[in-house]
Amino acid sequence: MKKNLLGNALLVIAAMIWGMAFTAQRVGMDSIEPITFTASRMALSAVFVGGIALVLRLFKRKEKKEQTSSKKNKTLIGGIACGFFLAIASLFQQMGIVHTTAGKAGFITAMYILFVPVIGVLFFKRKNSLRVWIAVALGVLGMYLLCIKESLSLTAGDSLVLLSAVMFSGHILCCDYFAPRGDPVEISAIQFITTAVITGVFAFIFESPSVEKILSAAIPIAYCGILSGGVGYTLQIIAQKRTEPATASLLMSLESVFAVIGGVIILDEKMSVAEIVGCAVIFAAIVLVELPPMKKK
Repeated sequence: MKKNLLGNALLVIAAMIWGMAFTAQRVGMDSIEPITFTASRMALSAVFVGGIALVLRLFKRKEKKEQTSSKKNKTLIGGIACGFFLAIASLFQQMGIVHTTAGKAGFITAMYILFVPVIGVLFFKRKNSLRVWIAVALGVLGMYLLCIKESLSLTAGDSLVLLSAVMFSGHILCCDYFAPRGDPVEISAIQFITTAVITGVFAFIFESPSVEKILSAAIPIAYCGILSGGVGYTLQIIAQKRTEPATASLLMSLESVFAVIGGVIILDEKMSVAEIVGCAVIFAAIVLVELPPMKKK
């Protein structure tokens, strides 16, 4: 129980970091292309988490705790697999944000809270309780009230963000599988190296990266690279050793709530009645999935 609570707390912290990063992503698009922005932030995340992984590896050697060959293989394969899903999901999301509204992007991205249990059932034969499915439905309703301010017709940008939600679902399930079988911090480091390489190749093929452009968006890249990427995604992998994927996806969907709260505090934005109700519905979904199961008599 304590392990679950710790994992859930780490996921809430990660969601808060990601929610506050939404403003940074929007500001970064003023002076740099989306793929170059993504590649830059992922490269910074790779350096940041890679440094932490090296330090931890040195401490392990001093304590004479060596990984087994099986754990090393799972760490390497897990890092590459998670990096692939994260790279494609991030690319689709960042490109989609450019061509759609913030409200639609927030709602469609958060659809991973529905995709995760569905994919888990279809491909991994995971069983979820009725309470989880009710919480998922409430979460989707809350996201709609929180984010949607216009008609829900899919544009090209919406379709890209929808694809990113599917890939984020794959990333969550991938983390769920490999995190308990490998070293979470090293998996995170390898995933960012993989993501940086993939997005970097796409950036040089489809865009024109330059030092000047990267420096012009240095602050948004630094926040998204170190906090949103390095800290947030590493907390996710560590936490998913202790939390079921369906529950994890619901907790991480709080990023949209924190994005709205950040807008109110930092940008002096005002919340509508629908947004307040949306926050309340999402909170109810989180509470529902976190309640201890009732014991049968």
